[in-house]
Amino acid sequence: MSKLRILNFQYQKLKRLHALKPAKWFSAKDRQISDVMSIFHPNLDEMNCVFRKLDLNGDGRISTNELRSFLVTIGRENAAAEARSMIQVADLNKNGFIEFEEFMAVHQKGVTRSEIKMAFWMFDENKDGRIDAEEVMCMLRKLGETCSLEDCRRMVNKIDTNGDGLVDMDDFVIMMTRTMRQS
Repeated sequence: MSKLRILNFQYQKLKRLHALKPAKWFSAKDRQISDVMSIFHPNLDEMNCVFRKLDLNGDGRISTNELRSFLVTIGRENAAAEARSMIQVADLNKNGFIEFEEFMAVHQKGVTRSEIKMAFWMFDENKDGRIDAEEVMCMLRKLGETCSLEDCRRMVNKIDTNGDGLVDMDDFVIMMTRTMRQS
């Protein structure tokens, strides 16, 4: 079945549901952003910064241990297995490491909105659909960055579009994609 037919089917189904019983069918989380075929291509300089952050010993390649360490830091439960799996997928020359060229090859297809959403939920520790300055500070500290709560408040205020002192999903997507090109 084509995507258009599936969308039409879903639309017709929703129309019938709304006709039967008006209600709030979706949470604010679900309504805030659509995943419809948006792919964002990261900036090369930013990808280089991410690579260097993962390359803990600075040897120009990411090992399984470095990747596992990062995954543990951000709270991934099965970090060791996940790191091994990621190395297997990305290690094109099969030397047991991810070099920058391999890192970029993995990301050549770009980043989807759903991947950006997953990043949002990593920051949103209390899962209320908004990120506050304390949550930003907590994640940055997990990532080895040092900043004050006041610095984090300034960051949130720069991103916050409605002035409530919180970053919602829409704000987060705008911030994450502002230096990326979309296709």
